[in-house]
Amino acid sequence: MGQSLLIPALLVLAVLSALHARVVAYDAFVRGAREGLETVVSVAPYLAAILTAVALLRETGLMDAAQALLSPLLTRLGLPRESLSVVLLRPLSGSAALAAVSEVMHACGPDSRAARIACVISGASETVFFTGSLYLGAAGVTRSRYAVPAALAAYAAGVIAAAQLV
Repeated sequence: MGQSLLIPALLVLAVLSALHARVVAYDAFVRGAREGLETVVSVAPYLAAILTAVALLRETGLMDAAQALLSPLLTRLGLPRESLSVVLLRPLSGSAALAAVSEVMHACGPDSRAARIACVISGASETVFFTGSLYLGAAGVTRSRYAVPAALAAYAAGVIAAAQLV
């Protein structure tokens, strides 16, 4: 019962706060909604680009080729071959990485080392290109320079740590 009242209580609190601050709540809401829609429109091309790239990687077989190419190196670092799809997809798309985690769990079992590593990587890392294109695109940044390489280096460190600690 208490959880079902949380959202209405927050709405009442927002309206009371607006009244106290002498702000017209409806006008502020409409202004915020307009700005939100403008952000969605400005970010949509970046989202379409990254989602198209992920689909192309998976459907053309480039993901499988990259997995085969990187497999010897990544297995030396302690990553099971089954978890490589998560390692390769996570920087691009969270939903694609979750699908890959599900595939690893189905193939190896949920308690396997490959599944645990896939879960840690998926849960403890960010979608570098997706988030980067979203935020940098929304901010109007056209040259990311060090942002993407630094984010990829942090991601690589996280993947190596997961392989060593799990």
